[in-house]
Amino acid sequence: MLLHDLVDRFGPAIVFVNVMGAALGLPVPAMPTLIVVGASVEVMSLHGGGVMLPLLGMLALAVAGGVLGDLVWFQGGRRYGDRTLKTICKLSLSRDTCVKKTERFFGRWGVRVLLVAKFIPGLSLVSVPLAGAMGVRLRSFIAHDGAGIALWAALGLALGVVFAAELEMLFALIARLGRQAIMVVAIALAAYIAYRWWRRRALMATLEAARLSVDELYALMNDRPLPTIFDIRSREKRMLDPFVIPGSVFADERELQKIIAEYDPAQKIVIYCSCPNEVSAAWMAKTLRNAGFRDVVPLTGGLDAWRLAGFEVSRLTEFGEDPVMTDDVGEMAAMCPWPVKSAGHAASLQEAGFPHGDRA
Repeated sequence: MLLHDLVDRFGPAIVFVNVMGAALGLPVPAMPTLIVVGASVEVMSLHGGGVMLPLLGMLALAVAGGVLGDLVWFQGGRRYGDRTLKTICKLSLSRDTCVKKTERFFGRWGVRVLLVAKFIPGLSLVSVPLAGAMGVRLRSFIAHDGAGIALWAALGLALGVVFAAELEMLFALIARLGRQAIMVVAIALAAYIAYRWWRRRALMATLEAARLSVDELYALMNDRPLPTIFDIRSREKRMLDPFVIPGSVFADERELQKIIAEYDPAQKIVIYCSCPNEVSAAWMAKTLRNAGFRDVVPLTGGLDAWRLAGFEVSRLTEFGEDPVMTDDVGEMAAMCPWPVKSAGHAASLQEAGFPHGDRA
C-alpha cells in the first residue's frame, strides 16, 4: 500500500508536475503517472473513499499543468518563430520528421490539431510552438489546448480506473521485487533510448553520403547548364520563412512519381530543406538516385547555410517568387538572374541575428 499512500498524500502535486514537465519537453512519464493515479484512486475508493471528486480534481490539475507548460513554447513560437521550432525539435527522438509532419497537420486542420496532438507522439511537442508562430490567438490556443489535454488526461485516468485490479497485482509484484524491479525498469528505458539512437545512426548511414556545400552550389549557378534546385519545405514553413534560394522549384517528396516523369534523369538536381541534418533532402535524393537520376545531392545546411554564407535570397509573394533579389531582412538588392554576395550583406545578417555574417 506504500504506492497508494504516496498517491494519496502527493498525488495532486505528482500529476501537476509530471504533466507540466511533459509539456515542457522533459522525459517524464506523464501518461503512466495518470494511469497509476487513476488506479490508486479506484483502489482507495474500495475502502470508503469517493471516486469522481478526486478524479475531477486530478483532471483539473493535469489540464492546468499541461496548459502552463505549453504556454511557454507557445509564447516562444510567437516571439521567435522558426528558431523555436528548431530548438524544440531537437528534444524529440524523432526530430528528423516531427517538424514537417506537424506543419502539414497544422496546415490542414489549423488550431484544431491541438485537440488530438497529445495522442500522437511528437505532434504535441511541435504543434504548440507552431501555433504561436502561425499567429493563433491566445484565447483560441488555451481553449483548444486545454480541451485536448483534458481528453488525453481523462483517458489516462480512466485506464487506471478500469485496470485497477491488474495494476494492483503489478504493484504487489514490484513491491516484492524491490530494487530488482527498479533495475529492470531502468534497463528497459536505457535500452529503448539506445535503440532509438542506434536506429537514427543506421538511418543516417544509409542515406546519401554525398553533400553539396552552398559555395559549390553558388559556383554551379554561375556555370552552364544550370542545376535544378528543389525546395522541399512544407507550405507552412515557407509561410514562416518566405524566402528561397533564387531559381528554386517547389517540390513535394510525396509526389515523386510526378517529379520522375517531368525531369530529365541526366540533369543535376540539388535538394534543400530546413530539417535537421537535411534528412528529408537526403531521403529524396536517395529515392531519385534509385529511380535512375544520376546526379542528385542534398544541400548541406539548407536555406540557413545559404543565408549564413552571405548569398542573396528571393522573397516569396502571395503569387509565387518575386524576381527581385532581397536579403533576409527585407532590403532590396540588385536585380540579376542568379544571386551574388553583397558587400553590406554581412552586416545585415549580423543585425538579423545570424552569427556568421562576416563570411559575406
